[in-house]
Amino acid sequence: MPGFPAPDTLHPILLPDGTSHQGTVFLQAAINHPRWKVGDYSYASAQKPPDDWAAHLAPYLYEFSPEMLEIGKFCQIADGAMFITASANHRHDGFSSFPFAVFGGAREGRASMPDPGPDTVIGNDVWIGQGARILPGARIGDGCIIGAGAVVAGQVPPYAIIAGNPGRVLRRRFDEATIARVQALAWWDWTVEHILANEAAICGADIARLEAAAASLRKGSKGT
Repeated sequence: MPGFPAPDTLHPILLPDGTSHQGTVFLQAAINHPRWKVGDYSYASAQKPPDDWAAHLAPYLYEFSPEMLEIGKFCQIADGAMFITASANHRHDGFSSFPFAVFGGAREGRASMPDPGPDTVIGNDVWIGQGARILPGARIGDGCIIGAGAVVAGQVPPYAIIAGNPGRVLRRRFDEATIARVQALAWWDWTVEHILANEAAICGADIARLEAAAASLRKGSKGT
């Protein structure tokens, strides 16, 4: 489709008057942070655009943090969503959770410093709703929908709908066999031209047509 923006476009949405919508960014263009890893076309929106999108979305992920925040391709992050990464944690296995070490002196080796925490990993084509909170070490599968205000921790299976605090799986979007077929296709790894040519099948859940498109793509690549 002519005019579809490249994944490194900062403001990919054009308004009717031709100006760009400042409140939506492709994260690849907006984030320059060593502890972030973001796939193509994943975007975030905000009613009041921040100066620093990395700090806005993951305020406890510092350049010196040991953990990573990984977000796949084609993810959609609504206004107010936030990633609470592992560097926000306090040690809580003793008599106090107070982080004495952060208030002066050397931190390394201090008893009040927690051990490094896990990475937070978001799959492909995940929709994170308004005001959701993704907790340290969450691993959210491909195709999940996270409801507005949900608080999500732990492992979330692909194509699940999550809501509430604590977040729980309301249902799976498709049956297990269909989920396996969609993940085997991995349409998010196709070229954007091939994706757009099959937009109706992707958005209409036409798995047979998508599998035929994938077979055609494989046949074409072998013929080159």
